Amino acid sequence: MPKISQTSKAGLASGVGTTVEWYDFFIYGTAAGLVFNKIFFPEFDSLIGTLLAFATFSAAFVARPLGGVVFGHFGDRIGRKSMLVITLTIMGFTTLGVGLLPSYESIGVAAPIILVTLRFVQGLALGGEIGGAILMAVEHAPAGKRGYYGSWVQMGVPAGLILGNTVFLLTFGLSAEAFESWGWRIPFLIGGAFVAIGLLVRLHVGESPNFHRVKENAKLEKLPIGVVLRHYPKQVLLTCGAYFAIGVTFYGTTVFGLSYGVTQVGYTRNQMLALVLVAMAVTFVALPLFGKLSDSYGRKPVFLAGVVAMLLFTFPWFWLVNTGSFLLAMVGFVVFCLAFATSYGPLAAFFAEAFDTRIRYTGISFGYTIGTLASSAPAPIVATYLLDRTGSYVAVALFMVAMCAVSVVCVIAMRETYRQNLSGNDETSGQERLSPTEFTPSGRQEIKQQ
Repeated sequence: MPKISQTSKAGLASGVGTTVEWYDFFIYGTAAGLVFNKIFFPEFDSLIGTLLAFATFSAAFVARPLGGVVFGHFGDRIGRKSMLVITLTIMGFTTLGVGLLPSYESIGVAAPIILVTLRFVQGLALGGEIGGAILMAVEHAPAGKRGYYGSWVQMGVPAGLILGNTVFLLTFGLSAEAFESWGWRIPFLIGGAFVAIGLLVRLHVGESPNFHRVKENAKLEKLPIGVVLRHYPKQVLLTCGAYFAIGVTFYGTTVFGLSYGVTQVGYTRNQMLALVLVAMAVTFVALPLFGKLSDSYGRKPVFLAGVVAMLLFTFPWFWLVNTGSFLLAMVGFVVFCLAFATSYGPLAAFFAEAFDTRIRYTGISFGYTIGTLASSAPAPIVATYLLDRTGSYVAVALFMVAMCAVSVVCVIAMRETYRQNLSGNDETSGQERLSPTEFTPSGRQEIKQQ
C-alpha cells in the first residue's frame, strides 16, 4: 500500500472532520426549516414559529466569533491539532443533546431554552473549527498547492450537507406524524457515530509545521486577538466582507430556499432536498478544481469571478425556481452553486495568506466568523421577513445582490497572495514583525528577494 504523505493526511483529516461538524450543523438547519416550529414553538402561528426556529439556527452564528477568538487563542498558543479534536468532540455531544431533547409539549418553555443553549455551544465549537481545519491543510501544503489542499476543507461543507440531507430523505418514508414525533431525531443521533470516525482520522495527523517552527523559536504571541485588532483590522474587515456573498448565497438557497420552494412555489419537501443534494454534489466536485485554478492564476481573479457570478445570477435563480419546473429549478441551483464554488474553493488559502503564522488561527477565525454572523446568520431570517412583508421574491433578491456588491468591493481591495511565502517571516521577532512602518497594505511583511 502506498504511503500517504503528511500533506494528504492533513488535508484528509481536516476535510473528514469538517464534514462531520458541518453534518451536525446542517441537520439542525434542515430541521429548523421543516419541523422545529411545531416541536419547540407550537404556541405561535406558522410565520412566527418559523422565524423563531430560524432564530435558534442563527444563535450558533452569534457564538462563532467568540469561539473563533477562544479556540484561536489556544490554537495560536498550544497548537492547531488539539483544538480540532476538542471542537469536534463538543460538536458531537451537543448534536446528541438536540436529538434527545424533549419537546415543548413535554417540558414547556425549558425545551426552546435548552435548544438555544445547545445551538450556541455548537456555534462556539464551529467558530473554533473552521480556522484550525483550514490551517492544518494550508500550512501542511506546498507553496504551489495551497489553494488545492485548502479546498479539501471547503469540501466538508457540501459533503456534510449531502450527508445530512440524505439521512433526512431516508426518514421521509415515515408518516408526517411519526416524523414530527420521533423521526426528526434520527439524524442527530447518527451524528454521534460520525464524530467518532472524525476523531479517529484527526488523531493520526501531525501538528502544523508552521506552528511547530514558531513554537520552537519561542515566538508565540501572549494575546493573539490583541495583535489582530491592533495590526490586522483591515484584513479582518476585508475577509469578513468578502465572505458576505458566499454566506448569503449558500444559506439563502439551502436554508431559506427549502422553505420558499415548499411554501411559495409548491415543490414537495423531497423535491427541494433533492435539488440541494444535486447542487451540493456538483459543488463538492467543483471546489478542488477552483482551488487548483487559484494556484495557477491567483486567488483574487478566481474569487472575484465567483462573487460577480453570484451577484448576476441571483434574479435568474429565483426566476428558474418560480417556474415550478423541477428541471429548470435544478439548473438554477446547479449554476448558482457553481458560482458559489468558484469563490469558496480558493477561500481557505486566500484568507490564511492574509495573516502571519503567530496569529493566523485567531485572525482567520475572527474575520471568517464575523462574516458569517453578518451574512449567513441573518440570511434566512431577513429573507423570510422580506418575503412576508412584500409578498414578492424581489426584495429578497435585492438583499442578496446588495450583500454580493459589498463582497465585490472587499475582494477588489484585497491583495493578491498566491505567490507569497506563507512562513516567510516566522523567524523574525515579534517586535520586528509588528513595526507598522514595515507592513504592506495586506498587513504582512514583504519577502525580499535575495
